[in-house]
Amino acid sequence: MARIAFDPEEAAGLRRAAAEEFTTAPALAYVLERLAAEGIDLDGCVPWETLRAEAGLTDDGGARVA
Repeated sequence: MARIAFDPEEAAGLRRAAAEEFTTAPALAYVLERLAAEGIDLDGCVPWETLRAEAGLTDDGGARVA
């Protein structure tokens, strides 16, 4: 399993950002805290190209119109 782990300084920065966002954006704070604690599981990530194709976007950024 491939995983991006944040070093202690980066994790502390994510936790500070989470604390700042908690009152106005608790969902964002939750995500930031989880990133700090667990890193990112790259095996669970969807490639950017796949997301663009599923959204019907072309290489020039425009949406395909039927």
